[in-house]
Amino acid sequence: MESNDLKKLIAKDILPQTQNWSGTERFLMAIVDLLLRYIKEENDRSSKILEFHHPAEMLKLVDLSIPDQPESLEKLVKDCEKVLRYGVKTGHPRFFNQISCGLDLVSMAGEWLTATCNTNMFTYEISPVFILMEKEVLRKMWECIGWDTEKSDGIFAPGGAVANLYAMNAARHSMFPRSKHLGMKDVPTLCAFTSEDSHYSIKSAAAVCGIGTDNCFNIQTDSTGRMIPEALEKKICECKKEGMAPLFVCCTAGTTVYGAWDPIDKIADICERHRIWLHVDAAWGGGLLLSPEYRYKLAGIERANSVTWNPHKLMGALLQCSACLFRQDGLLFQCNQMSADYLFMQDKPYDVSYDTGDKAIQCGRHNDVFKLWIMWKSKVCNELLTKFDRFSSE
Repeated sequence: MESNDLKKLIAKDILPQTQNWSGTERFLMAIVDLLLRYIKEENDRSSKILEFHHPAEMLKLVDLSIPDQPESLEKLVKDCEKVLRYGVKTGHPRFFNQISCGLDLVSMAGEWLTATCNTNMFTYEISPVFILMEKEVLRKMWECIGWDTEKSDGIFAPGGAVANLYAMNAARHSMFPRSKHLGMKDVPTLCAFTSEDSHYSIKSAAAVCGIGTDNCFNIQTDSTGRMIPEALEKKICECKKEGMAPLFVCCTAGTTVYGAWDPIDKIADICERHRIWLHVDAAWGGGLLLSPEYRYKLAGIERANSVTWNPHKLMGALLQCSACLFRQDGLLFQCNQMSADYLFMQDKPYDVSYDTGDKAIQCGRHNDVFKLWIMWKSKVCNELLTKFDRFSSE
């Protein structure tokens, strides 16, 4: 008879190594029971958000060592219980430490299912439904921005910082496509511009793209934390006089510290005059595109060349869930395509444009869309602005 005593079982005693379904089911149900108890406690306002211990103390409370011999499944469950006990309860109603928090249970269910499917997002053949799902969700996001959904593009990326990197890299390719092959040797000295209160990832992207952090200029903000358009244009003109080539301007829609909204329309006018790529970092504020009441804060976003939008912030999707969106279709492929013939063959029995791997910086790419898709289907738009509502009500 197959054993289901977790004290006596190790990983090799259950699926897929054996057909011991009763032991497998008991182990997984123990994990599910643990998670359900955690979720119940996490949403209890009288419970603590964190049982804090300094690192040396924490190492005594939780055995994090990797043993030489496999531990029993019962021991693994107990280890999981300790990990949850001493971690931060980011879904607690009183948790406001970071801009990514809260626990949407429908999104969580999507993440559980995503982990179970355990597939990659680089080709249609390995992820057919999820590739189509991602395209549909992106289409909805383009529509919210105000772009032509037949001419737009985008990709889900591991966080807003990487999404901003996608945008700057695409901007460089759009203006200097040979830099993809030759590097920066035949490219003039490029420069970028962003608010002094913007996210540090803009300077990080400048470093990675070869522009340099010193050539990514912080533009002065007003008393409310908004970029001053006149200061931006003055700096652009100064850079041109010094022989530099202005490439990229980043507007921030919801700055990290102050929650300020740069005047996108006025900055778009400047970018059009000087033929500069306009990016809107709406990682935090993108969710307000769903709000008839507050959408005005993003007025002019439809004029941007690219937009970063993190549904794991205002919309409350589980980490990680970030998209970089482009008004021009095809640019991502041109910029990132490497044509690896062992993955992206052109003789597949379907339209190979559905293979997304060749427009990504990554090869392996996590499925970040399922949890957003199922959550979005479960709510009307205003209900998705969970973090904005929590700040307003607490």
